[in-house]
Amino acid sequence: MAAPTTTNTITNWFGDLASHPKVVVQAKSVEDIVKILKDPGAYPSPVRAVGSNHSTSPVGVADGGTLIQMSGMNRILEIGKDTVTVQAGAIALDIARELEKHGLQFYVNTEIGSLSVGSAACAGTKDASMPGEFGQVGSYITRIKMVLPSGELLEVTEDQPELMQKVRSSYGTFGVVYEATYAIKPIVPMAVRHETFSLQDFVTRLPELKASGESLMYYMFPYEDLITVEFRHYNPGAEGDPERHIWPLRNYMWAKAGPLFCSQVEANIPNRDIRYKVLDGFSALWRFKLENLIRSENTVATDQIIEYPKVSDGSRYTFSLWAFPEELYPTVLPKYFEFCKKYEREKHYRNNMLYVGYRIFQDRKSLLSYSWDGNVMTIDPVSTANPGWTTFLPAYNQFCSDHGGIPLPNQTPMVTRAQIEKGLGDRWKQFAEARKTFDPGNRLLNDYFREMLGVA
Repeated sequence: MAAPTTTNTITNWFGDLASHPKVVVQAKSVEDIVKILKDPGAYPSPVRAVGSNHSTSPVGVADGGTLIQMSGMNRILEIGKDTVTVQAGAIALDIARELEKHGLQFYVNTEIGSLSVGSAACAGTKDASMPGEFGQVGSYITRIKMVLPSGELLEVTEDQPELMQKVRSSYGTFGVVYEATYAIKPIVPMAVRHETFSLQDFVTRLPELKASGESLMYYMFPYEDLITVEFRHYNPGAEGDPERHIWPLRNYMWAKAGPLFCSQVEANIPNRDIRYKVLDGFSALWRFKLENLIRSENTVATDQIIEYPKVSDGSRYTFSLWAFPEELYPTVLPKYFEFCKKYEREKHYRNNMLYVGYRIFQDRKSLLSYSWDGNVMTIDPVSTANPGWTTFLPAYNQFCSDHGGIPLPNQTPMVTRAQIEKGLGDRWKQFAEARKTFDPGNRLLNDYFREMLGVA
């Protein structure tokens, strides 16, 4: 274990959430984690573990406590025919690249390549479901090893489905994950294409789009009433070598050039009307490139995963997420577009990047799954946190909650306890009761979860 440091300020990747732990420790082994949890004198509560710290809500904040940094435990332990076992600090992109050497891939090749195994094993993620598959990374994690608050070790597998459901959405409040096993599969060629619809056309044709047998991820432009849909499907009959430039071009525009350009426009064009005319022009260029350049019958799914810098730079961006039952979506989405326009008229604010959304199939692999009751579609604003963003978020949260939305504890910033309780219902109560059995002394309970769970 690296020597602990004291009086630190640690921020999340984007830099808008600060944690002030008394002690910061770089774990090198499971024995290090056991030692930390067994010694509250040297390592005070709350104890929180983080990987690359990409969460947009304060799930990993450890004010006055102990922050365990897991990046030193990043080894790939075993690659089998249909599973891979890895330490909790390993990140998705590194694992995916190693799997590709063996002709293998993840089921969910999620956008954020910095996602750590520990987070994937016990927290929510998002990605448009491929045909016949789930859209949440944790649903394909089949075994989890963790250190309990007592310092004891626990292994949970799919042979314990009810316990596994709880652990997959425990957010580090049951114990500290140190190892996990993913289900994986052989690489299959994947086709991708994009098409832009007016809002009305999208809503009218949504039944047809859902029946297409393709995954639906989409970019939304509420101030222009436009939606560009990214269609993906596996294409095992594809011939020839895959086109390896398709996804890197999309990822460069989406994760590098886009946020950097939007941030610079925000900073350098003081006239609001001109500023947003420029940003609207960039959105039009983005749609054109998606429709005309990001299309192929033969790509590699791993290439979707984006490599973010370990320390965020001028191209960083942040986001939020609410999911809606898909049967409500044709009603909710037009109302949301109008909400955005009204908010701009009244508050003179709009987020300076686009919105994204995902269609995610029903999934009961984790207790707090936002698609527990059925298929969902999401509304996810994306921003470089331009002035007004933190005032906008509570209004956005209230709109979504009022219209039947379901939040994600680690990716819905500024959500309230009432909104989480409404969105997750009895499952939030079940989670609260399960947490107490694992951690009766609240060793792992930070202020965020105290507030969300109503713990004094």
